[in-house]
Amino acid sequence: MKLQLIRNATLRLAYAGRVILIDPYFAPKHSLPSYAGRSNNPLVDLPMPVEAILQDVNLVIVSHLHSDHFDSVARARLPKDMPILCQPGDEETLRSAGFVDVTPLATALHWNGITITRRDGSHGLGAVLAEMGSVMGFSLTAAGEPHLYWLGDTVLYPPVLDTIRQTAPEVIVSHACGAYWGEDLIVMDAAQTVALCEAAPLATVVATHMDSLDHATVSRADLRAAAKAYGLGDHRLRIPADAEEIMFPAPR
Repeated sequence: MKLQLIRNATLRLAYAGRVILIDPYFAPKHSLPSYAGRSNNPLVDLPMPVEAILQDVNLVIVSHLHSDHFDSVARARLPKDMPILCQPGDEETLRSAGFVDVTPLATALHWNGITITRRDGSHGLGAVLAEMGSVMGFSLTAAGEPHLYWLGDTVLYPPVLDTIRQTAPEVIVSHACGAYWGEDLIVMDAAQTVALCEAAPLATVVATHMDSLDHATVSRADLRAAAKAYGLGDHRLRIPADAEEIMFPAPR
């Protein structure tokens, strides 16, 4: 498996002979409104051309339709016949944008030798969920590949921990920027990311979704400092830069 962080939550994943693009967010730097009144978003440019990001992509997974996970540039640039997986309820919006091969992921799907299983997420807790709406994570499994659990936009809450205990993933991708909506935490912060690592001692956690948006409170430097204070090495917590690739060997 080869995982490449593009920017924010956007990933290219080479897995079981296929290329999967996750949560395409292609907006130019400062072209979208602020979330927290600090700066227009995104805070940084894409690290590579859209054409390179889309090269050889076989499937797109859109976890939810917030503008930092699927934006107007992605809507315009993705081929309209590209297969797209989404959470139930988002399929009609995607079809109305002209996409013709949209499948809602209600439970699990077997696709080209890969099993894709929907996982629950909570984009905050309490009253803020009425504004944030539903989100999803997912697991990927395939012969000869590590078991991947992509958490998506979620805080650390019991269903995430239950999934880890029940499925024992080898690689976990978390969103660790500590974003707030008003006074509410809506994705994991540094403390929750460290707790996630503690809950999955045999997994490698890959922390993404940092240094890109103005409502975030945790930078890569902040998370590295928290990991160092807790004694987490690189084999436990990876914090990739934009465009960085990480290779994961086949399971033993």
